Amino acid sequence: MKPDNAIVSDSRVYLIPVQLAEGVTETIPAYVLDAVKKCEVFFVENIRSARRFLKSIWKEMVIDDYEFIAIHKAENKVISNFSNCIKNNKIIGILSEAGCPGIADPGQILIAKAQALGVKVVPLVGPSSILLSLMASGLNGQSFRFHGYLPIDSNARKRALSAMETDIVKSSEAQIFIETPYRNNQLIADILVSVKDHIKLCIAANITDASESIITRTVGEWKKREYNYHKQTVIMLLGN
Repeated sequence: MKPDNAIVSDSRVYLIPVQLAEGVTETIPAYVLDAVKKCEVFFVENIRSARRFLKSIWKEMVIDDYEFIAIHKAENKVISNFSNCIKNNKIIGILSEAGCPGIADPGQILIAKAQALGVKVVPLVGPSSILLSLMASGLNGQSFRFHGYLPIDSNARKRALSAMETDIVKSSEAQIFIETPYRNNQLIADILVSVKDHIKLCIAANITDASESIITRTVGEWKKREYNYHKQTVIMLLGN
């Protein structure tokens, strides 16, 4: 059933996955290229890296033949441009810097707009660092929660971690979160002083890269280990 404010359009929105590690394009299924070739305009988180990625999977692509619009936080102007593309029957691609559009990604706002307008949205298979980390963690894959970024303030962050621990004890729900790469070590330090020793911490770094590391240990065991995840791309999980 079409929403009440649906428009008549032959537009289509493809959610195009990107590689998580630079140059590791084998994680992108071949059929993604078929969708890319249909697109006329791309809404992307970062124009430079999006153009580089598309060129890496389609060397013959004439980049300047396509329109690229930066999403950022999907400001009103971007949403308006997106709506106009739909009204003009454009085939649209959305690319994220996070692997899969719409997951921990500002493209979600444009996807919501496409749904509100009744336009077909096509998610394409590709690597999600969040799901890959959960798969390899050994933590609860039946019940989990993704928190995104935790508070920057150390005291607020510790309170958030304590609340996660309470949820783990009550429901065994795995807790998933991320941090800016240059603050990884600070976050780990806060985990080790805020969370009880028997709770498990998984640190999944550089997913799909040659340097990939996914380690699950109790907080007590992490306290005995040396670690340095400074400036690495990391997903962290807590559970039991």
